[in-house]
Amino acid sequence: MQAKKCILIEAKNLGFGTTGGTSAHLNTFFDSSYLEIDSNFGKQASKALADASKRMIEAIKDNIDELNIEADFEYKPGFLFSQTEKETQELEEILSSSKQAGVLVEESGNNGVPLSFIKSIEFSNQAQLHPLKYINGLAKGFLALGGRISENTFIEEVKESKGIHHVIAGAAEIQGRNLIWATHIPPGINLLSLRNAPYRSYVLAVKLSDEAYPDCLSYDMQEPYHYFRTHEIDGQKYLIAGGADHKTGHENPDKAFSELEEYIKANFNVAAVGYRWSSQYYVPVDGLPYIGLLPGAARGTYVATGFNGNGMILGSLAGEILANQILGKDNDLSELLNPSRLKPISGFSEFTKENADVAYHFVVDRFSSELLSSLKSLPIGEGKIVKFQGERLAVHKDAQGKISALSPVCTHAGCIVNWNRAEKSWDCPCHGGRFDIDGSVITGPPKTPLKKIEVPHR
Repeated sequence: MQAKKCILIEAKNLGFGTTGGTSAHLNTFFDSSYLEIDSNFGKQASKALADASKRMIEAIKDNIDELNIEADFEYKPGFLFSQTEKETQELEEILSSSKQAGVLVEESGNNGVPLSFIKSIEFSNQAQLHPLKYINGLAKGFLALGGRISENTFIEEVKESKGIHHVIAGAAEIQGRNLIWATHIPPGINLLSLRNAPYRSYVLAVKLSDEAYPDCLSYDMQEPYHYFRTHEIDGQKYLIAGGADHKTGHENPDKAFSELEEYIKANFNVAAVGYRWSSQYYVPVDGLPYIGLLPGAARGTYVATGFNGNGMILGSLAGEILANQILGKDNDLSELLNPSRLKPISGFSEFTKENADVAYHFVVDRFSSELLSSLKSLPIGEGKIVKFQGERLAVHKDAQGKISALSPVCTHAGCIVNWNRAEKSWDCPCHGGRFDIDGSVITGPPKTPLKKIEVPHR
């Protein structure tokens, strides 16, 4: 079969956003457990996904070997452990359902980290890597095969005519027969905006004073859960620890970072915090990702989203499935992960909860927010939603004390953005759109920036 000519269009640079922010755990289990998948989709679905997860880890390793990528890839055992009786009961069910799905997992006498536990299970042949080294190596291989990459190219509009997609990015126009939105939620308002909830997860890389770095991947079962591994950079080991997840735009990121740091310091001998960052992911209402043709879109339009916290595995799987679909090849998971599916029983409660929350922000944000009484009280480097001359503004004060103002109305669906102090961004609590202090889009699904508003200066 003739190879396809492909171009990768990136709004920023390779690795910007979630890919560069992932903690890069490669697992044969998912945030939606096999117990949940059994209940919602059946045991055959669990077996198919378990097989796919093992295949994707090997595919990643094969890519690294064939392309000679120095990606810090290492196989590690993965531990999942309980700390309460309720968690223990759930863990026993996860152990049983995972074994039935064909996953290599056994009960263990340790959990790989200095945290107390009641029960622990060990997953074999898990892995970790450096995500930026990996994707940059993939990019070189892609270019060597004749692929093209266009960075710093923000897509403003897409039109379809006679089976051809016309992608408009500034003065440039790119044409193709097939279009894949690998962008979390596709731009604009579509069905997947209502079937995925945006979350942020927080990560710290810390140096330990006792060198007691875990030689494994490890996860507790708290809500939200914490995750741990070790990575070495230039001879220095770091404990990579994450958690404190919350819906985008709903909590104070500074508070999330502080809570995570306190938790790590309470359980490890921390010498110093080297780095901290957060990343965004989307939780699908029925637990499984959406990979395939985008519902309601022009023909030849594909999407890959709803990876939850398993983006490295499910993103790789999406590449396999979408390539097969475009080339006309069969893939056993295409029907299961079809974006047009609707599971009213398994997904209804989450669907109702998440979208009731969205509706709440459509209305309440406009009428019941605590506002500053004047712009003078805004600290240097801060942002805030304020009332000024009868209008609501998203205002920011720079290092020189100059005030800039934007409309706080998200250009995606009209929700009101919130200030993210930790990362200096305006975040939408409805669908996860993010804007920088100048109003430019950082993360879709918005396609256009926040409107700038002139503020008189005295």
